[in-house]
Amino acid sequence: MARDRNSEDFTTPLRRLLVAVGIVALLAVFLVWRIDSPRVERFRLAVIDRVVPNFDWAMAPVTGVIGLVNDFRSYQALSEQNSDLRRELQQMKAWKEAALQLEQENARLLELNNVQLDPQLTYITGVVMTDSGSPFRQSVLLNVGKRDGIEDGWPAMDGIGLVGRISGMADQTSRVILLTDTSSRIPVTIQPSGQKAILAGDNTLNPPIEFLENPDAVRPGDRVVSSGDGGVFPADLLVGQVALGSDRRLRVRLSADFERLEFLRILRARPHEAITDPGGLLATEPARFGPILPASAQATDG
Repeated sequence: MARDRNSEDFTTPLRRLLVAVGIVALLAVFLVWRIDSPRVERFRLAVIDRVVPNFDWAMAPVTGVIGLVNDFRSYQALSEQNSDLRRELQQMKAWKEAALQLEQENARLLELNNVQLDPQLTYITGVVMTDSGSPFRQSVLLNVGKRDGIEDGWPAMDGIGLVGRISGMADQTSRVILLTDTSSRIPVTIQPSGQKAILAGDNTLNPPIEFLENPDAVRPGDRVVSSGDGGVFPADLLVGQVALGSDRRLRVRLSADFERLEFLRILRARPHEAITDPGGLLATEPARFGPILPASAQATDG
């Protein structure tokens, strides 16, 4: 017990002495660091150059923490910039899609302008609003109708070839029955042989040729145009080319792009005047120099 008391009596003053020395040293350092004098400044720089390099190992954790903080801030800034770039990329994709749609529409309109038609034929351009195609019906709706002067039976074309005909209309819309519809029957002419036939729709993109007069005169690749027979369509409208189907039947590879119908040109096809009275074509008025005499009277006069 006596030894413990002696050790306590020894350590307590020593501890107080060390604390006092530490406080005095700190005050001295503080005062030295606060003195504004060239000599003291040189002394401070010499102490820093002597002591600080030896304490790099002690500053390593602090330097690492500072680096981590800076890296985190850089990562946060990069993350925000990445989010902004992704947002701008989405906007650019939307603009790109809009530009592609406008480019396609422009191409379709340019194709319509390049179609060579009879100068006597006028037309109305309509936009395809919806495709009502089904396994049993092939048709599209246009945004033109009675108010635009549309009539039943008028042919419709895209930028290349014949698409179908008007079949039903309202004031602002009309329906086009496509050549591929099962109810479509179009008289055509196959060039250069001049063979007459009927293009019959069967709900496929390559409808067959029926009622062909001489199949041996037709070859794959021959040009198919509308014949104008029956007053259904004007003559010489491009339909497509002859192709040999997998079933060994002669079919027509349609020139119109039925998978991308956006604009259609409706031709104002005025039908020819029907002749119901052939005798009406003969002159019934008296001749300018007198009445027409019977043949017997003319012989007598002669």
